[in-house]
Amino acid sequence: MKIEQIDLYAISMPLVSPFKTSFGTQQQRDCLILALHSEGLTGWGECVATNDPGYSYETAVTAWHILSDFLITAVLGQDLQEPEQMRDWLRHVRGHPLAKATLDQAAWDLIAQRDGLSFAQKLAAPYPEGSRSRVEVGVSIGMQPTMAQTMDVIARHLGEGYGRIKLKIQPGHDLELARLARQTFPHTRIMLDANSAYTLADAPLFQQMDGLNLLMIEQPLGYEDIYQHSKLHPQIKSPLCLDESIHSTADAQFAIEINACDIINIKPSRVGGWTTAREIHDLCRAAGIGIWVGGMLETGIGRAAQLALAALPGISLPGDISATSRYYHQDIATHFFLNAADSTITVPTGPGLGIEVDKDRLTTVTQQRKTFKK
Repeated sequence: MKIEQIDLYAISMPLVSPFKTSFGTQQQRDCLILALHSEGLTGWGECVATNDPGYSYETAVTAWHILSDFLITAVLGQDLQEPEQMRDWLRHVRGHPLAKATLDQAAWDLIAQRDGLSFAQKLAAPYPEGSRSRVEVGVSIGMQPTMAQTMDVIARHLGEGYGRIKLKIQPGHDLELARLARQTFPHTRIMLDANSAYTLADAPLFQQMDGLNLLMIEQPLGYEDIYQHSKLHPQIKSPLCLDESIHSTADAQFAIEINACDIINIKPSRVGGWTTAREIHDLCRAAGIGIWVGGMLETGIGRAAQLALAALPGISLPGDISATSRYYHQDIATHFFLNAADSTITVPTGPGLGIEVDKDRLTTVTQQRKTFKK
């Protein structure tokens, strides 16, 4: 399929409520949306880079630059036969995985449509068991002004049907919060996400959490670190999860080889796309490492692609793929709803992403648009 045209949109949408982590607070979601056109079909991609370089060095502005000036120009006019080709076409640009993943997602969507398959079916083609029809999900709760308010937010989401709670922590907002959450909700699956806010010297703090029956502690140490996590791992009993420091299949292999973690959070955008994400899935599955799919406040476009990854047979833990209403009053694509009875979301079954993009809403929230043709 010859890539005939690519449209790039910079959008901004208000969040339902501010989302606070150790990186900072988000009031609105600024991101990029990409449409890849070929033979009457359109593949959609979402770039999860935000306004500031907190989670990643990439921002929405740098991603626009890299996509516009380097990545899009490299793929226009190319003959795309299978989505795995996209990764090879983008290798000449060093780094910038969030920008690359935007085109990668669009390629998977486009080719799945061509083949009459859902994104999930296309991604799961190598596995005899295929993809799941529903995936288990949890909810990520940003830092609240008080611990009492945090307990109220947890109770509200449990009442909605979410079966797993993730709490953001940072120094001074950690142990007592975790203890209160466990005391208040003794049977709830609770995990903590530190977003790289601690050092190895904080090992005694995490040892004090060992009796709280946590599902996991996610990325407590440096955002590029794997080695120090391998030193922390044997000192604590709580399962240890890596997120920010896993940027490639090689990173995941290194983490497994030096016993740096029990679990890996696979964010497809962080590793440059779904081709690499599937490789990491296979590696972790073979090694007995727990895996789940993380979120970055995606719109329905990105959320549908996340669900496809989370539907792979080796995904063993609930992901951060909340219902649309968790983040947006009005999204730019098909809304996703929680199946409250079992804390799952149904994976789209239509061709490609299996969603409808609301073009009027997309136009309303677009701050900048550019069209590229060969």
